[in-house]
Amino acid sequence: MFTSRRAFACVVLAFGLVTGLQLVLAACPFCSAPSLTLSEQVAQSDAVILVKWVSSRKTEDQKPGSTTYQIEQVVRGPKTLLKKGGQITLVRYRTGKKGDLFLLMGTRGTVIEWGSPLEVSQASFKYIAQAPLPKEAPAKRLVYFLNYLEFPDQLVANDAYAEFANAPYKDITLSAKTMSRERVRQWIQDPDTPVTRLGLYGLMLGLCGNPEDAQLMRQKITTPTDEFRLGIDGVMFGYLLLTGDKGLDVIDRMKLETTVVIDENGNKVLDKEGNTKPLPFSETYAAMQALRQFWTYGNGRIDKDRLKQSMRILLDRSELADLVVADLARWKDWSVQDRLMELYGVDEYDIPSIKRSIVRYMLVSVKDIPQGGGTPEPKHVVKGRKHLKTLEKKDPKTVREAKRFFFLR
Repeated sequence: MFTSRRAFACVVLAFGLVTGLQLVLAACPFCSAPSLTLSEQVAQSDAVILVKWVSSRKTEDQKPGSTTYQIEQVVRGPKTLLKKGGQITLVRYRTGKKGDLFLLMGTRGTVIEWGSPLEVSQASFKYIAQAPLPKEAPAKRLVYFLNYLEFPDQLVANDAYAEFANAPYKDITLSAKTMSRERVRQWIQDPDTPVTRLGLYGLMLGLCGNPEDAQLMRQKITTPTDEFRLGIDGVMFGYLLLTGDKGLDVIDRMKLETTVVIDENGNKVLDKEGNTKPLPFSETYAAMQALRQFWTYGNGRIDKDRLKQSMRILLDRSELADLVVADLARWKDWSVQDRLMELYGVDEYDIPSIKRSIVRYMLVSVKDIPQGGGTPEPKHVVKGRKHLKTLEKKDPKTVREAKRFFFLR
Protein backbone atom coordinates (compact mmCIF):
# COMPACT_ATOMS: atom_id res chain seq x y z
CA MET A 1 0.00 0.00 0.00
CA PHE A 2 2.79 2.42 0.90
CA THR A 3 4.59 1.78 -2.40
CA SER A 4 1.48 2.32 -4.50
CA ARG A 5 0.62 5.53 -2.69
CA ARG A 6 4.14 6.90 -3.07
CA ALA A 7 4.09 5.88 -6.74
CA PHE A 8 0.85 7.83 -7.18
CA ALA A 9 2.38 10.88 -5.51
CA CYS A 10 5.48 10.62 -7.67
CA VAL A 11 3.43 10.45 -10.86
CA VAL A 12 1.42 13.52 -9.84
CA LEU A 13 4.55 15.34 -8.75
CA ALA A 14 6.30 14.49 -12.02
CA PHE A 15 3.33 15.85 -13.96
CA GLY A 16 3.48 18.99 -11.85
CA LEU A 17 7.18 19.42 -12.61
CA VAL A 18 6.51 19.17 -16.34
CA THR A 19 3.55 21.56 -16.39
CA GLY A 20 3.97 23.35 -13.09
CA LEU A 21 5.84 26.41 -14.33
CA GLN A 22 3.07 27.24 -16.76
CA LEU A 23 0.36 26.46 -14.21
CA VAL A 24 1.87 28.67 -11.52
CA LEU A 25 2.68 31.56 -13.83
CA ALA A 26 -0.24 31.52 -16.21
CA ALA A 27 -2.91 28.89 -16.11
CA CYS A 28 -6.04 27.75 -14.28
CA PRO A 29 -4.86 25.80 -11.18
CA PHE A 30 -7.38 22.97 -11.60
CA CYS A 31 -7.29 22.44 -15.36
CA SER A 32 -5.27 20.14 -17.55
CA ALA A 33 -2.02 21.34 -19.11
CA PRO A 34 -2.36 24.41 -21.31
CA SER A 35 -2.55 23.85 -25.07
CA LEU A 36 -2.61 25.99 -28.19
CA THR A 37 -6.22 27.06 -28.76
CA LEU A 38 -7.93 27.70 -32.07
CA SER A 39 -8.01 31.47 -31.51
CA GLU A 40 -4.25 31.39 -30.89
CA GLN A 41 -3.73 29.36 -34.07
CA VAL A 42 -5.83 31.87 -36.02
CA ALA A 43 -3.82 34.75 -34.55
CA GLN A 44 -0.57 33.09 -35.67
CA SER A 45 -1.81 32.44 -39.21
CA ASP A 46 -1.47 34.71 -42.24
CA ALA A 47 -4.39 33.04 -44.01
CA VAL A 48 -7.56 31.45 -42.62
CA ILE A 49 -10.29 30.15 -44.93
CA LEU A 50 -13.37 27.95 -44.91
CA VAL A 51 -13.34 25.43 -47.76
CA LYS A 52 -15.52 22.66 -49.17
CA TRP A 53 -14.16 19.28 -50.20
CA VAL A 54 -14.40 18.84 -53.98
CA SER A 55 -12.36 15.78 -54.94
CA SER A 56 -9.24 13.79 -54.09
CA ARG A 57 -6.79 11.57 -55.87
CA LYS A 58 -4.75 8.77 -54.31
CA THR A 59 -1.03 8.34 -54.84
CA GLU A 60 -0.34 6.50 -58.09
CA ASP A 61 3.08 5.41 -59.27
CA GLN A 62 5.25 8.52 -58.91
CA LYS A 63 2.34 10.96 -58.62
CA PRO A 64 1.58 12.03 -55.03
CA GLY A 65 -1.96 12.10 -53.77
CA SER A 66 -3.88 15.38 -53.72
CA THR A 67 -7.14 16.94 -52.57
CA THR A 68 -9.01 19.85 -54.09
CA TYR A 69 -11.09 22.27 -52.06
CA GLN A 70 -13.34 25.18 -52.99
CA ILE A 71 -13.07 28.43 -51.00
CA GLU A 72 -16.33 29.29 -49.24
CA GLN A 73 -15.24 32.16 -47.02
CA VAL A 74 -12.03 34.09 -46.37
CA VAL A 75 -11.52 35.02 -42.72
CA ARG A 76 -7.99 36.30 -43.22
CA GLY A 77 -5.52 36.38 -46.07
CA PRO A 78 -4.42 38.17 -49.25
CA LYS A 79 -7.51 39.05 -51.30
CA THR A 80 -5.54 38.83 -54.54
CA LEU A 81 -4.84 35.14 -53.92
CA LEU A 82 -7.89 33.99 -51.98
CA LYS A 83 -11.38 34.55 -53.37
CA LYS A 84 -14.70 32.90 -52.70
CA GLY A 85 -15.36 30.25 -55.32
CA GLY A 86 -11.69 29.73 -56.06
CA GLN A 87 -10.06 26.34 -55.68
CA ILE A 88 -7.01 25.13 -53.77
CA THR A 89 -5.28 21.82 -54.35
CA LEU A 90 -3.13 20.42 -51.57
CA VAL A 91 -0.53 17.74 -52.24
CA ARG A 92 -1.98 15.34 -49.71
CA TYR A 93 -4.80 12.82 -49.99
CA ARG A 94 -7.86 13.41 -47.84
CA THR A 95 -11.02 11.35 -48.08
CA GLY A 96 -14.35 13.13 -47.97
CA LYS A 97 -17.60 13.76 -49.73
CA LYS A 98 -18.81 16.81 -51.55
CA GLY A 99 -19.97 19.49 -49.18
CA ASP A 100 -17.71 18.50 -46.27
CA LEU A 101 -16.37 21.65 -44.63
CA PHE A 102 -12.78 22.24 -43.52
CA LEU A 103 -10.82 25.10 -42.02
CA LEU A 104 -7.45 25.82 -43.56
CA MET A 105 -4.84 27.92 -41.79
CA GLY A 106 -1.56 28.86 -43.39
CA THR A 107 1.55 30.99 -43.09
CA ARG A 108 2.86 33.09 -45.94
CA GLY A 109 6.38 32.99 -47.31
CA THR A 110 6.96 33.02 -51.05
CA VAL A 111 3.70 31.04 -51.14
CA ILE A 112 1.10 30.15 -48.53
CA GLU A 113 2.05 27.00 -46.65
CA TRP A 114 -1.21 25.39 -45.56
CA GLY A 115 -1.53 23.29 -42.43
CA SER A 116 -3.60 20.14 -42.09
CA PRO A 117 -7.29 20.70 -42.91
CA LEU A 118 -9.49 20.82 -39.80
CA GLU A 119 -12.95 19.36 -40.35
CA VAL A 120 -15.60 21.76 -39.10
CA SER A 121 -19.35 22.31 -39.12
CA GLN A 122 -21.11 25.60 -39.81
CA ALA A 123 -21.53 26.05 -36.05
CA SER A 124 -17.88 25.36 -35.19
CA PHE A 125 -16.67 27.62 -38.02
CA LYS A 126 -18.86 30.45 -36.73
CA TYR A 127 -17.39 29.91 -33.25
CA ILE A 128 -13.84 30.08 -34.60
CA ALA A 129 -14.44 33.04 -36.89
CA GLN A 130 -16.10 35.14 -34.18
CA ALA A 131 -13.79 34.17 -31.28
CA PRO A 132 -11.92 37.15 -29.79
CA LEU A 133 -8.19 36.98 -30.46
CA PRO A 134 -5.57 36.72 -27.67
CA LYS A 135 -4.74 40.44 -27.92
CA GLU A 136 -8.21 41.39 -26.66
CA ALA A 137 -9.06 41.92 -22.98
CA PRO A 138 -8.99 38.61 -21.03
CA ALA A 139 -12.31 39.23 -19.30
CA LYS A 140 -14.04 39.87 -22.64
CA ARG A 141 -12.50 36.75 -24.15
CA LEU A 142 -13.55 34.43 -21.33
CA VAL A 143 -17.12 35.74 -21.37
CA TYR A 144 -17.29 34.62 -25.01
CA PHE A 145 -15.84 31.15 -24.37
CA LEU A 146 -17.98 30.67 -21.27
CA ASN A 147 -21.02 30.22 -23.50
CA TYR A 148 -19.41 27.28 -25.31
CA LEU A 149 -18.06 25.16 -22.45
CA GLU A 150 -20.65 22.41 -22.91
CA PHE A 151 -21.47 23.05 -26.57
CA PRO A 152 -22.79 19.97 -28.44
CA ASP A 153 -19.90 20.15 -30.95
CA GLN A 154 -16.93 18.59 -29.13
CA LEU A 155 -14.39 20.57 -31.15
CA VAL A 156 -15.95 23.76 -29.81
CA ALA A 157 -16.49 22.55 -26.24
CA ASN A 158 -12.93 21.26 -25.92
CA ASP A 159 -11.45 24.45 -27.32
CA ALA A 160 -13.53 26.65 -25.00
CA TYR A 161 -12.29 24.58 -22.08
CA ALA A 162 -8.71 24.99 -23.31
CA GLU A 163 -9.17 28.77 -23.24
CA PHE A 164 -10.03 28.55 -19.53
CA ALA A 165 -7.21 26.07 -18.93
CA ASN A 166 -4.80 28.66 -20.32
CA ALA A 167 -6.30 31.56 -18.39
CA PRO A 168 -4.75 32.94 -15.19
CA TYR A 169 -6.87 32.57 -12.07
CA LYS A 170 -7.30 36.34 -11.81
CA ASP A 171 -8.84 36.46 -15.28
CA ILE A 172 -11.24 33.66 -14.44
CA THR A 173 -12.37 35.60 -11.36
CA LEU A 174 -13.06 38.65 -13.55
CA SER A 175 -15.53 36.60 -15.59
CA ALA A 176 -17.32 35.31 -12.47
CA LYS A 177 -20.04 37.97 -12.63
CA THR A 178 -21.21 36.63 -15.97
CA MET A 179 -21.24 32.99 -14.90
CA SER A 180 -24.62 31.33 -14.54
CA ARG A 181 -24.52 29.48 -11.24
CA GLU A 182 -27.46 27.37 -12.39
CA ARG A 183 -25.58 26.18 -15.46
CA VAL A 184 -22.35 25.51 -13.59
CA ARG A 185 -24.27 23.67 -10.88
CA GLN A 186 -25.94 21.52 -13.54
CA TRP A 187 -22.58 20.69 -15.12
CA ILE A 188 -21.19 19.52 -11.78
CA GLN A 189 -24.21 17.28 -11.20
CA ASP A 190 -24.37 15.88 -14.74
CA PRO A 191 -22.72 12.41 -14.86
CA ASP A 192 -21.95 12.99 -18.54
CA THR A 193 -19.77 16.03 -17.86
CA PRO A 194 -16.16 15.14 -18.78
CA VAL A 195 -14.27 14.51 -15.54
CA THR A 196 -11.38 16.62 -16.82
CA ARG A 197 -13.62 19.70 -16.49
CA LEU A 198 -14.90 19.03 -12.98
CA GLY A 199 -12.04 20.92 -11.31
CA LEU A 200 -12.73 24.05 -13.37
CA TYR A 201 -16.46 23.88 -12.72
CA GLY A 202 -15.88 23.44 -8.99
CA LEU A 203 -13.69 26.55 -9.02
CA MET A 204 -16.30 28.46 -11.03
CA LEU A 205 -19.15 27.53 -8.70
CA GLY A 206 -17.04 28.70 -5.77
CA LEU A 207 -16.71 32.08 -7.48
CA CYS A 208 -20.36 32.56 -8.44
CA GLY A 209 -22.27 30.27 -6.07
CA ASN A 210 -24.27 30.66 -2.86
CA PRO A 211 -24.83 28.60 0.33
CA GLU A 212 -27.10 26.22 -1.56
CA ASP A 213 -24.29 25.47 -3.98
CA ALA A 214 -21.88 25.03 -1.08
CA GLN A 215 -24.16 22.31 0.25
CA LEU A 216 -24.15 20.60 -3.15
CA MET A 217 -20.36 20.62 -3.25
CA ARG A 218 -20.14 19.39 0.33
CA GLN A 219 -22.37 16.46 -0.59
CA LYS A 220 -20.18 15.65 -3.58
CA ILE A 221 -16.99 15.90 -1.52
CA THR A 222 -18.21 13.85 1.43
CA THR A 223 -20.08 11.13 -0.47
CA PRO A 224 -18.29 7.90 0.54
CA THR A 225 -16.13 6.64 -2.30
CA ASP A 226 -13.31 4.22 -2.93
CA GLU A 227 -12.63 5.48 -6.44
CA PHE A 228 -10.16 7.93 -7.97
CA ARG A 229 -12.02 11.19 -8.70
CA LEU A 230 -10.34 13.52 -11.13
CA GLY A 231 -11.11 17.19 -10.47
CA ILE A 232 -12.40 16.79 -6.91
CA ASP A 233 -9.60 19.12 -5.75
CA GLY A 234 -11.22 21.96 -7.70
CA VAL A 235 -14.57 21.18 -6.10
CA MET A 236 -12.91 21.30 -2.67
CA PHE A 237 -11.33 24.65 -3.53
CA GLY A 238 -14.67 26.09 -4.65
CA TYR A 239 -16.31 24.75 -1.51
CA LEU A 240 -13.70 26.49 0.63
CA LEU A 241 -14.26 29.78 -1.24
CA LEU A 242 -17.91 29.65 -0.16
CA THR A 243 -17.51 28.26 3.36
CA GLY A 244 -14.12 29.36 4.72
CA ASP A 245 -13.03 27.91 8.07
CA LYS A 246 -16.19 25.85 8.54
CA GLY A 247 -15.65 24.15 5.23
CA LEU A 248 -12.02 23.46 6.07
CA ASP A 249 -13.15 21.75 9.27
CA VAL A 250 -15.15 19.35 7.08
CA ILE A 251 -12.17 18.70 4.77
CA ASP A 252 -9.95 18.05 7.80
CA ARG A 253 -12.35 15.54 9.29
CA MET A 254 -13.35 13.71 6.09
CA LYS A 255 -10.11 13.75 4.06
CA LEU A 256 -7.09 14.59 6.21
CA GLU A 257 -7.58 13.15 9.70
CA THR A 258 -8.89 9.75 8.61
CA THR A 259 -7.38 6.93 6.57
CA VAL A 260 -10.71 5.09 6.16
CA VAL A 261 -13.92 6.14 4.48
CA ILE A 262 -16.40 7.73 6.90
CA ASP A 263 -19.83 9.26 6.48
CA GLU A 264 -20.97 12.74 7.50
CA ASN A 265 -21.60 11.56 11.06
CA GLY A 266 -18.09 10.19 11.41
CA ASN A 267 -19.18 6.55 11.18
CA LYS A 268 -16.86 4.16 9.35
CA VAL A 269 -18.22 2.91 6.05
CA LEU A 270 -17.99 -0.88 5.77
CA ASP A 271 -17.77 -3.11 2.71
CA LYS A 272 -19.91 -6.20 2.09
CA GLU A 273 -17.66 -8.28 4.34
CA GLY A 274 -18.02 -5.81 7.20
CA ASN A 275 -14.49 -4.39 6.86
CA THR A 276 -13.58 -0.73 6.81
CA LYS A 277 -12.90 0.79 3.41
CA PRO A 278 -9.54 2.57 3.01
CA LEU A 279 -9.86 6.21 2.03
CA PRO A 280 -8.37 6.49 -1.47
CA PHE A 281 -5.00 8.17 -1.37
CA SER A 282 -6.18 10.35 -4.26
CA GLU A 283 -8.81 11.93 -1.99
CA THR A 284 -6.21 12.94 0.56
CA TYR A 285 -3.92 14.22 -2.16
CA ALA A 286 -6.78 16.24 -3.68
CA ALA A 287 -7.41 17.88 -0.30
CA MET A 288 -3.71 18.69 -0.07
CA GLN A 289 -3.81 20.27 -3.53
CA ALA A 290 -6.83 22.35 -2.54
CA LEU A 291 -4.89 23.63 0.49
CA ARG A 292 -1.88 24.50 -1.67
CA GLN A 293 -3.96 26.43 -4.18
CA PHE A 294 -5.94 28.18 -1.46
CA TRP A 295 -2.69 29.42 0.04
CA THR A 296 -1.95 31.12 -3.29
CA TYR A 297 -5.42 32.09 -4.51
CA GLY A 298 -7.63 32.14 -1.41
CA ASN A 299 -7.35 35.92 -1.08
CA GLY A 300 -7.51 35.79 2.72
CA ARG A 301 -10.81 33.87 2.84
CA ILE A 302 -9.12 31.52 5.31
CA ASP A 303 -6.36 32.73 7.61
CA LYS A 304 -2.99 31.31 6.62
CA ASP A 305 -2.29 30.03 10.12
CA ARG A 306 -5.48 27.97 9.78
CA LEU A 307 -4.24 26.55 6.46
CA LYS A 308 -0.94 25.62 8.11
CA GLN A 309 -2.87 23.79 10.80
CA SER A 310 -4.56 21.59 8.19
CA MET A 311 -1.33 20.91 6.31
CA ARG A 312 0.38 19.82 9.54
CA ILE A 313 -2.19 17.03 9.90
CA LEU A 314 -0.59 15.34 6.90
CA LEU A 315 2.73 14.92 8.68
CA ASP A 316 1.15 11.75 10.05
CA ARG A 317 1.09 10.39 6.50
CA SER A 318 4.61 9.23 5.72
CA GLU A 319 3.78 8.71 2.04
CA LEU A 320 3.20 12.46 1.76
CA ALA A 321 5.72 13.69 4.30
CA ASP A 322 8.38 14.96 1.88
CA LEU A 323 5.81 17.06 0.01
CA VAL A 324 4.21 18.32 3.22
CA VAL A 325 7.53 19.34 4.75
CA ALA A 326 8.41 21.23 1.57
CA ASP A 327 5.10 23.10 1.70
CA LEU A 328 5.52 23.96 5.39
CA ALA A 329 8.98 25.34 4.61
CA ARG A 330 7.57 27.40 1.75
CA TRP A 331 4.83 28.66 4.09
CA LYS A 332 7.44 29.46 6.77
CA ASP A 333 5.73 27.31 9.39
CA TRP A 334 8.55 26.79 11.88
CA SER A 335 6.32 25.33 14.60
CA VAL A 336 7.21 21.73 13.65
CA GLN A 337 11.00 21.94 13.84
CA ASP A 338 11.21 19.69 16.91
CA ARG A 339 8.63 17.25 15.58
CA LEU A 340 10.52 16.81 12.32
CA MET A 341 13.65 15.95 14.27
CA GLU A 342 11.65 13.28 16.11
CA LEU A 343 10.43 11.83 12.80
CA TYR A 344 13.82 11.92 11.06
CA GLY A 345 14.85 8.42 10.03
CA VAL A 346 12.21 6.69 12.18
CA ASP A 347 10.32 3.68 10.80
CA GLU A 348 8.42 4.60 7.62
CA TYR A 349 10.03 8.06 7.63
CA ASP A 350 13.44 6.48 7.08
CA ILE A 351 13.37 7.32 3.37
CA PRO A 352 15.96 9.48 1.58
CA SER A 353 13.41 11.87 0.05
CA ILE A 354 11.82 12.56 3.44
CA LYS A 355 15.15 13.05 5.17
CA ARG A 356 16.39 15.41 2.47
CA SER A 357 13.14 17.36 2.72
CA ILE A 358 13.62 17.78 6.48
CA VAL A 359 17.20 18.95 6.01
CA ARG A 360 16.06 21.52 3.43
CA TYR A 361 13.31 22.66 5.79
CA MET A 362 15.96 23.43 8.39
CA LEU A 363 18.14 25.17 5.79
CA VAL A 364 15.23 27.43 4.85
CA SER A 365 14.43 28.14 8.48
CA VAL A 366 17.90 29.48 9.28
CA LYS A 367 17.73 31.80 6.27
CA ASP A 368 14.34 33.21 7.25
CA ILE A 369 15.69 36.35 8.89
CA PRO A 370 13.65 39.58 8.86
CA GLN A 371 14.95 42.25 6.50
CA GLY A 372 17.38 44.55 8.23
CA GLY A 373 18.62 41.81 10.55
CA GLY A 374 18.53 42.85 14.17
CA THR A 375 19.12 41.07 17.44
CA PRO A 376 18.38 38.75 18.92
CA GLU A 377 18.02 36.21 16.11
CA PRO A 378 14.55 34.72 15.69
CA LYS A 379 14.03 31.55 17.74
CA HIS A 380 13.43 29.45 14.65
CA VAL A 381 16.82 30.49 13.26
CA VAL A 382 18.65 29.50 16.43
CA LYS A 383 16.76 26.24 16.68
CA GLY A 384 17.18 25.44 12.98
CA ARG A 385 20.94 25.95 13.18
CA LYS A 386 21.09 23.66 16.22
CA HIS A 387 19.11 20.94 14.45
CA LEU A 388 21.31 21.18 11.36
CA LYS A 389 24.41 20.56 13.45
CA THR A 390 22.73 17.52 14.96
CA LEU A 391 21.80 16.18 11.52
CA GLU A 392 25.31 16.78 10.16
CA LYS A 393 26.69 14.55 12.89
CA LYS A 394 23.92 11.99 12.63
CA ASP A 395 23.63 11.73 8.83
CA PRO A 396 26.36 13.74 7.04
CA LYS A 397 25.75 12.04 3.69
CA THR A 398 22.09 13.10 3.48
CA VAL A 399 22.91 16.64 4.61
CA ARG A 400 25.53 16.93 1.86
CA GLU A 401 23.07 15.66 -0.73
CA ALA A 402 20.37 18.05 0.46
CA LYS A 403 22.72 21.02 0.36
CA ARG A 404 24.01 20.12 -3.07
CA PHE A 405 20.73 20.84 -4.80
CA PHE A 406 19.39 23.36 -2.30
CA PHE A 407 18.25 26.75 -3.49
CA LEU A 408 15.75 29.27 -2.20
CA ARG A 409 12.83 30.16 -4.46
